[in-house]
Amino acid sequence: MNILSIQSHVSYGYVGNKAATFPLQSLGFEVWPINTVQFSNHTGYGHWHGDICTAEHIRSVIQGLLSLDLAKRCDAILSGYIGDKEIGEVILETVQQFRQLNPQLIYLCDPVMSTPNGKACFVKPDIPDFFRHQSLSNANIITPNHFEAEYLYGKKINNLKDLKKAANFFHNQGILILIVTRLNLKEKNTSNSVKKSVAFLSNKREHWFATMPYTPAMFNGTGDLFSALYLGHFLLSQDALLAFRLALNKTYQVIQATLAANRHELKIIGNDYKQAAPNYVMLQQIE
Repeated sequence: MNILSIQSHVSYGYVGNKAATFPLQSLGFEVWPINTVQFSNHTGYGHWHGDICTAEHIRSVIQGLLSLDLAKRCDAILSGYIGDKEIGEVILETVQQFRQLNPQLIYLCDPVMSTPNGKACFVKPDIPDFFRHQSLSNANIITPNHFEAEYLYGKKINNLKDLKKAANFFHNQGILILIVTRLNLKEKNTSNSVKKSVAFLSNKREHWFATMPYTPAMFNGTGDLFSALYLGHFLLSQDALLAFRLALNKTYQVIQATLAANRHELKIIGNDYKQAAPNYVMLQQIE
């Protein structure tokens, strides 16, 4: 199977396409990466060099794929950090063009807007509105973190009741699968003395809550890795919940390997992505 991945690229480190391509290839996918930026390193360092690619450049690369008659062979499109609204518009054009030739194509949009801790928006001012008003109606799957989900929803998500209302909002926009990562609900029954990392899955019919052992580490690229793994496992299994569990477990395993190696960048290389990770995740269905 083939995945067109349109995301950022860095020379040093593992975010965007650098975090997504190798794991997907290891799962057996052909990945066609198109880079939205070419930076020396991710912006979390506070300083970097490089450029945001122009929309014309990205459109030209995509036109090259179309000229090779590859669109009908593309099973999914994955997008993450876009850098510029015009690039986002090119991505949506591409989704629509490719779907004309393959109506079964899956589009996973990771609406990257915030820092890893979900406390600040670091993209250009017009990008959040682009995600809210244009991307939602085109995506099959979205994977925002809590901060991003609240922005797209337009309201605070403080408890499970809010979360289910938000899920209904996204599904009414046409989203088939919603995953919210780094969930930080204020209800007492969602946390205890043993801190947990939390995620949420809704596929219209069911809502699921996932908890994992807490880790204080915040690594750039974790969301990019998770989104890629989720898309890969969903394409392989066509099972939204199984893909959720497998992607969460493997992402957590990579985080633990990164901590053990005392690294600042995700330890993407050296992990066996075909081998299921130990089961760190506890799943609970929400009525």
